[in-house]
Amino acid sequence: MAAYLLHLAIMGGIYIILAISLNLIVGYAGQVSLGHAAFFGIGAYISALSSLLWHFPFPLAAMSAILFSGACGLLLGLPTLRLKEDYLAIVTLGFGVIVDMVFLNLDITGGPDGLPGIPAPSFLGVSFRPPALFFCLTLLAVLLVLGLTYRLVHSYHGRALKAIRDHEVTAQVMGINTPAYKVAIFTLAAALAGLAGSLYAHFITFINPESFGLHTSILALCMVVLGGMGSLAGAVVGALALTVLPEILREFRTYQDLVYGVLLVALLIWRPQGLLGRGKLSLKFISRE
Repeated sequence: MAAYLLHLAIMGGIYIILAISLNLIVGYAGQVSLGHAAFFGIGAYISALSSLLWHFPFPLAAMSAILFSGACGLLLGLPTLRLKEDYLAIVTLGFGVIVDMVFLNLDITGGPDGLPGIPAPSFLGVSFRPPALFFCLTLLAVLLVLGLTYRLVHSYHGRALKAIRDHEVTAQVMGINTPAYKVAIFTLAAALAGLAGSLYAHFITFINPESFGLHTSILALCMVVLGGMGSLAGAVVGALALTVLPEILREFRTYQDLVYGVLLVALLIWRPQGLLGRGKLSLKFISRE
């Protein structure tokens, strides 16, 4: 029982990082991303391949995942973040599909068979394979990400992001470089998703493309909407809630996507601010107010 609870706690921590990274885009910058799991997968594969092929120590493998995922976010953000609402949603969705196809068809990623035998993290001779130690590592990563994002959203840059979210034209008139901010936050969010992917790969020790498809993007979006867009505490609550919910629905695994979809639509209609959201935020491509 203790091992099972530790497993849930570790997965909850990984999903907290993923939800926070998506919340930066959706909740604070007011943008739409339906392919965020692609960055999660990129981080997982880069970290796994760095460890398996080049024998990078875990800190270097994780840093490689963060940098490569962030670079992919930058390359996607530069040409696309001038798009609005529905169009941006479609582009990010297409990006997620493309990345999934790449994972499925490259030999180096193991194709549909995936990558087995990913080593557990180790640093300075200490192995984090025992779940209790891996939980400590995950908790440290969660605290660092929470600290970083808290400082960001409560700074001048965070206020600029909220201004862009609330009214982009007014933000531009006030002298805020809206394209630069949107690209920067998209890059940071992709990098944090890459960190979550790195932790996931080294914890599960096996990854395949099915773990990083549209299902995971929808799950991350549900976490953000459930907890409250524009709320760090909401992202934590939403991630933990939707880590436990699949375990409750284990007997109805076939219907999990249906449950997530109903939950997302119901929240957007009856409580668009989520459980801990501070304002009535809604995904503009679904609900226009």
